[in-house]
Amino acid sequence: MIDFLHPENLPMQASQEVSVYDMQVPGNEVLLDVQIAEEVAQFYADPYGFVMWAFPWNTGDLIGFHGPDDWQRDVLVEIGEEVKKRGFDGVNPVKPIREATSSGHGIGKSALTAWLIIWIMATRMYAKGVVTANTGDQLKTKTWGELGKWLGRSIFNRWFEYNNSKGNMTLYHKNYPESWRVDALTCKEENSESFAGLHSAGSTPFYLFDEASAVPDKIWEVAEGGLTDGEPMFFVFGNPTRNTGNFSKCFKSMRHLWNCRQIDSRQAKMTNNALIDEWERDWGEDSDFFRVRVRGVFPRASDMQFIPGDSVYEAQRRSPQYLGTDPLICGVDLARGGGDNCFVQFRRGFDAKSERVYKIPAEKSRDSTRVISLLATIFDDHDPDLICVDETGLGGPIADRLSQLGYPVIGINFGSEALQKKYYVNRVAEMWANMRKWLMQGGSINSNPQLETELTDREFMHNSKDQLVMESKDQLKKRGLASPDWADALALTFAVPAGSIERKERDDIPGQRQRSSFDYDPLENV
Repeated sequence: MIDFLHPENLPMQASQEVSVYDMQVPGNEVLLDVQIAEEVAQFYADPYGFVMWAFPWNTGDLIGFHGPDDWQRDVLVEIGEEVKKRGFDGVNPVKPIREATSSGHGIGKSALTAWLIIWIMATRMYAKGVVTANTGDQLKTKTWGELGKWLGRSIFNRWFEYNNSKGNMTLYHKNYPESWRVDALTCKEENSESFAGLHSAGSTPFYLFDEASAVPDKIWEVAEGGLTDGEPMFFVFGNPTRNTGNFSKCFKSMRHLWNCRQIDSRQAKMTNNALIDEWERDWGEDSDFFRVRVRGVFPRASDMQFIPGDSVYEAQRRSPQYLGTDPLICGVDLARGGGDNCFVQFRRGFDAKSERVYKIPAEKSRDSTRVISLLATIFDDHDPDLICVDETGLGGPIADRLSQLGYPVIGINFGSEALQKKYYVNRVAEMWANMRKWLMQGGSINSNPQLETELTDREFMHNSKDQLVMESKDQLKKRGLASPDWADALALTFAVPAGSIERKERDDIPGQRQRSSFDYDPLENV
């Protein structure tokens, strides 16, 4: 087998008169390799041209198929342009290519994943990749099975060893099985270390996630760490079944890093249009069922998600609204140790955006005396009408001391009995329910990815008494999610009905004191 890929590594002479598909006869193997090597080199930055060249379109079992669907072509062309922009020289690492595709059912994404894998492996010596999917069955029968089918149709079949058995889903170059390969791995969190750095600094390390909505966030986190070398690529595909998690973030808070597209099944050529028409009649075009399975649009809320992503998105973009009689309420969520931070959030009526938000980092939250001093400095600057402090754990003494100093503080225990105990299992469920209603009725909040994530990550259930139960912080952390410190600070502003709060007389006009900075260290002024 000849080493090849770049034109400078190729023999100077090879037959150009015979098609590579006409040369697959015994005794012509070396000539065939030379011919393929010369031709494939031109597709290093042209995956669409590669797909049109590498497979025998409109012959055999591809009769009637003349190339990729329009949406597949657009993705391939875009990836080629990204490769050209980066101009990887084989030595100096370049910025990762990140492609995220959210789609309905039956559009041909499995075929596209197979083409991408074959393109990378055929055009880049020593490329190394990892492929995963939401379940072992999806990975074996769909994603990896489709790869085997398209590899068998290609001229590259004899170069690579393809395996698709339990515990051994691999594709590797026959001469370089360790350094030029791609492995299919299940996405169980305990396998996360298998997704670590691929060590392909002189070539292309790549990751491909199929049905990416269900791939655990821990796997995403480890894969991100493998994008630092060479010409890295990260491809994620899936139906948008969950409004939380890293797949949804590709289209929301992390959109600036990804090339994103949402493909409506009705735009694809191979979908079952009769079934889609039936779904539209039965469910309605704007139902979450139809949004996810046909339109490729994230649901308004996943089955267990408490606050819909659309509501948060709209609240981030609203202009602040308040009345002159609305009290200024402050919520203080205190850190409980570890990496948790202390957050201070203000709200006046429908406006939780105009007043500055404060974060006291975890390392400065361990000394209660210091925290009291910092909070006093903040309260003196804002002069709130009511301060609701999380008194769970060590928060009680802090709330007591602030009250002794003359600040209008009340302590709120998240686990205490709700004011409307018929509907809510505890105070935190009640506060979050009030906050959710406020967001949907016109509240405005900071357009910050952290707050968006914290509001939309939290899930809920109802107990045997039909009371609302919010997911605990411990449960969130077990799912690999951060503590909702900022969201809880906002929720605390709903602990007491605004109508029962006495508003102070002020000379200033509410909302005039605009605060723009997010990370403010009160120690600078102490």
